[in-house]
Amino acid sequence: MAMEPTVKVALGTAAFGIFWVLAVFPAVPFLPIGRTAGSLLGAMLMVLFGVMSADEAYAAVDLPILGLLFGTMVVSVYLERADMFKHLGRLLSWRSQGGKDLLVRTCVVAALASALFTNDTCCVVLTEFILKIARQNNLPPKPFLLALASSANIGSAATPIGNPQNLVIAVQSGISFGQFVFGILPATLVGAVVNAAILLCLYWRHLSDEKCVEVVAPVPTDVVEEEDVTSHRFSPATMSHPRSSSHHHHHHQPGSSLSSPDCEVFEPVKPVTEKEEAMEQWKSTVWKTGVYVITLSMLVALLLGLNMSWSAITAALALIVLDFKDARPCLEKVSYPLLLFFCGMFITVDGFNKTGIPSAFWEFMEPYARIDTPTGIVILALVILLLSNVASNVPTVLLLGARVAASAAAISPAAETNAWLILAWVSTVAGNLSLLGSAANLIVCEQARRSEQYGYTLSFFSHLQFGFPATLIVTGIGLLLIRSN
Repeated sequence: MAMEPTVKVALGTAAFGIFWVLAVFPAVPFLPIGRTAGSLLGAMLMVLFGVMSADEAYAAVDLPILGLLFGTMVVSVYLERADMFKHLGRLLSWRSQGGKDLLVRTCVVAALASALFTNDTCCVVLTEFILKIARQNNLPPKPFLLALASSANIGSAATPIGNPQNLVIAVQSGISFGQFVFGILPATLVGAVVNAAILLCLYWRHLSDEKCVEVVAPVPTDVVEEEDVTSHRFSPATMSHPRSSSHHHHHHQPGSSLSSPDCEVFEPVKPVTEKEEAMEQWKSTVWKTGVYVITLSMLVALLLGLNMSWSAITAALALIVLDFKDARPCLEKVSYPLLLFFCGMFITVDGFNKTGIPSAFWEFMEPYARIDTPTGIVILALVILLLSNVASNVPTVLLLGARVAASAAAISPAAETNAWLILAWVSTVAGNLSLLGSAANLIVCEQARRSEQYGYTLSFFSHLQFGFPATLIVTGIGLLLIRSN
C-alpha cells in the first residue's frame, strides 16, 4: 500500500499519537481525561482531520468482538454472584502448607480463572483476597501480586475468551475455539509452570516456612471470602451502585454499611422457620447450579464451533432470564467504558492503517520475519513484544494481525494458523514485561495500592526485575511448543 499525501499521514499519525499517549498514560497532566475518552478523541480526530470518512469510521467498529466482550462480561457478573470466585478463594487457603505452597496455588488459580473468565476479571476479584492471605500469614505481598498478574496473563492466552486481544484474533482469523485452545494449551501449561518456578527461585528466601507458622492453622475462610472475594465488582469503572444487585447470599456481608440490603437490620425481623430457611437454601442452590450449567453450555457451544459472539450473548440472556428479576443492577456492572474504548480504538487504528505507515513498516520487516525459519519467528516475536509494550497489545494485534497472516498464508494454510497463534501467545505474554504491558498488571497494582486495610505499592522497577527475564524465557519456550502443533 502506497503512502498517502504527507498532510494526511501527519494528521493521521498525530491522531493516533494522542490516542496512544492517553491509552498508555491515562492521567497525563496536560489532558487527564482517561483511556476511554482518549480513544474516542482519537477516533473523532481521524474523521475531523479527513483521514477517513464518517461511514468508514462506523464500518471500522467490529460488532462481533463487542458482542463477545459484552456477553463474557455479563456471564462473569452472574458467576461472581453464584460464588464461583468464593470457591476459587477457598482453593487458595484450604490446608495450605506454607508460603511456597501458597505461591504455587496463586499461580494455578489465577491461570485457570483467567482462561475461563478473562484475566482482568480474575485480577479485579482476587487481588485484595490474595493480599489478605499474605498479610494473615506474615508473608511479603510482592511475590503473590506478581504471581497473580503474570499467571493471569499467561493463563488467559489459552482461550479465545481469555483476554481482549484473543477475542480480536479469534474473530478475525476464523480459527475455531477448539483449534485455538489445543494450539496454545501446551505453551500455556509449560509457560505457567516455568513462570511459577522463576517466582519461586527469585523469592525462595522471602517465602521461608519459618515466617508462616500461621498458614497451617485453619484460615477463617468464610470471613475472608464473603468480605473480599464476593464484594468486588467486575469493573472498577462502574461503581455507582456498589452492591445494588446483592441477593440472598449477600445480605449477611460484614462491613457493607453502604449496601441497601443492610437496611433490613433496622426493620423488625420476622422469625424464620426452619422450613422457610431450607426452601431459601434450596432455591439458592438450584439457581447457582443453573448459572454453572449455562456457563458450561456456552463453553461447549464454543468448542463445537458455533458463532462465538452469539454463543456468549445467548448465555448472558439465558442467565438474565434464569434470574427472573430486573437485570439492570447486573447489567450496570458491565464495563461500558471498556466497550466504548474498543469502539474508539477500532476507528483510530483503522485510520492509522489508512496512512500507510503500518504497511510500510511491515514491508520493511516482512523479509526478516517469515515464520518458516527459526530466525524469522524470533524476529517476529521481538517485533510483537516491542509493539505490545509500546502501543499496547490490542492495537498491536489490530495493526499486525492481517499482515502477519497474509504473509504466512503465502507459505501454507497451517502456517497461517500458526502465525495467528504466535501473535496471540506473544502479544499476551508480552503483557508481563512491564507494569504498563497489560491492563491486568495495572488492575493488580491499583487494587493493591487502594486497599484500605492491606495497601501495598508495587513499583514499576520491582515489577520489571521479575517481568523482563520471565517474559523472555516464557515467550521463547511457548514459541517452541506452538510451532510443533
